[in-house]
This record gives sequence, structure tokens and C-alpha cells, in this order.
Amino acid sequence: MGTRVSYPVEVKMKAIEMRLAGVPVKEVMETLQIRNRTQLKTWMRWYKNGEMKRLEQPVGKQYTYGKGPHSQDAFAKLEAENR
Repeated sequence: MGTRVSYPVEVKMKAIEMRLAGVPVKEVMETLQIRNRTQLKTWMRWYKNGEMKRLEQPVGKQYTYGKGPHSQDAFAKLEAENR
């Protein structure tokens, strides 16, 4: 089994922009050094579905909607601690 690669959000967005501009998948993969074609397709699916928050999630961490690391403000965190 290979090692997991974490791509920065900037690389993901650049790949999406290139694909929307009509650049072939193979060329995007070579230019941005993306290892897997399926990864690029996943990012495109998330973009088309409006799931931009998912592009920021780290490898192996899948957050449900509204439960990610940035979803709670400081007040909500304090309320949760007090409970």
C-alpha cells in the first residue's frame, strides 16, 4: 500500500481551474504532480457539488457537514465546554 499524499488547497484549486479551462487530465496531473487520476475527479465532483470545505480537510479526516474543525465559533465552543 502506498503512502498518502496531502495536497495543499492551492494545488487543488489550480487543478480545478485548469480542468474548467479545458486542459486534459493527463497534462494537469503532470504539471501539478498529482499521482492519481481519481483524486482529481474527486476534487472536481466536490467543486461541482459546492462542497468547497472538503478541499480543506486533511488526509484521512472526513468531517460531516457543519462538524469540521472550523465550524464552531468561540462562543459555541465555550458553551460546549460548560455543558
